[in-house]
Amino acid sequence: MGVHPLAQRATPPGPLAGVGVVVTRPARQAAGLAAQLAALGATPIVFPAIVILPPPDRTQLDRVHAALDRYDFAVFVSANAVEFGVPAPDRWPTTLHALAPGPGTAAALAATGIRDVTIPATTFDSEGLLALPAFAQPAGKRVVIFRGEGGRDVLGDTLLSRGATVEYVDCYRRAAPQSGAHGLAEALRECRAHALTFTSSEGIDNLWALLDADARARMQRLPAFVPHPRIAERARSLGLTAIATGGADAGLVAGLLEWFASHPLPGH
Repeated sequence: MGVHPLAQRATPPGPLAGVGVVVTRPARQAAGLAAQLAALGATPIVFPAIVILPPPDRTQLDRVHAALDRYDFAVFVSANAVEFGVPAPDRWPTTLHALAPGPGTAAALAATGIRDVTIPATTFDSEGLLALPAFAQPAGKRVVIFRGEGGRDVLGDTLLSRGATVEYVDCYRRAAPQSGAHGLAEALRECRAHALTFTSSEGIDNLWALLDADARARMQRLPAFVPHPRIAERARSLGLTAIATGGADAGLVAGLLEWFASHPLPGH
């Protein structure tokens, strides 16, 4: 695993021309952000800091898929949850209401044929979901939450306290990459990377563990764009200059555009 082929291509002129942006999303989600950045003239340097794997045992997932008509709400916490947790199209009940924490996950659901997905109007996270009218008084409702192994419990715990019946389905698991960071370390050493993007605290920790002291010090000199204050807090604890943008990939791109409009690269 190393620097993505997109990083080797000459990029067209654009507002991010010449800017090397490290993309740490899991491999399948990285391509969309990399393409957006390349269209703006940036040079994406793709290094997935999290490896997404299927669950070791599908028993619970298959059981829930067979009984989806028993639930009132299905929450998919991420695009990965959609990829690994969505059933075959003919198994989705018309009465089951899908919810997602943000537009990226909602788009992933729409791509599978699940429409009319509800997303928060406040913040794109569990707290935003809990502020939705559908979850204000969920007593007596049955909620299934598709998530990664070891995910946060705040959504389910709060719904339980409000009287709902909640079942978690761990439909995927995350692992740290075991090698392959030499290409990224080289890009940092050669000053070809000018900004970092992270979409999880776990990704920050995984990358930090893989890199040596020199590469870490070089990371600390770059702006790190993240979609949530919680991730920004983790980045800052490691000495990174974190900018919380909100809005998933669209927010990351907007943050990069704003930053490099006021902090242009030398010669640009």
